[in-house]
Amino acid sequence: MNSTSTHPTGDRESATHALERELSVLFGRARSVSLSLAARVHPELDAACYALLLHLGDIGPVRAADVVERTGLDKSTISRQIARLEELDLVERVPDPHDGRARLVQLTDVGTQRLDTVRTDRRARLHSILDSWPTEEITTFSTLLGKLNNDL
Repeated sequence: MNSTSTHPTGDRESATHALERELSVLFGRARSVSLSLAARVHPELDAACYALLLHLGDIGPVRAADVVERTGLDKSTISRQIARLEELDLVERVPDPHDGRARLVQLTDVGTQRLDTVRTDRRARLHSILDSWPTEEITTFSTLLGKLNNDL
């Protein structure tokens, strides 16, 4: 038996609309927070490049082609964003120690320091927001959000 057959159509429709509405609010707030955090990393950093900077901070030195594969974005977008991050002295290209012909993209010392500061502040804010939540609710929310992300 699938889950749709256990719920009246109207209840499921209402629940789906409520979820859609809340996700829309969440995405809007997330964009606003990303813009604010990006500006704290560098006043000229936009939200898209900030997202790429976060990704590069998580994965370490990597070929640009691997970034394309990992993110699903097109090569020209990644190239443009990496070039912008280089202009802002947040990333640099270095020789690949395993292939002298290739270059890796990595955070600069400045990029690492600024990103670490913003991440520390972001985590502290999240901990403050979730301080009143029971651990079970945080775990459930994380699990369900992970399920949604996997299905997307």
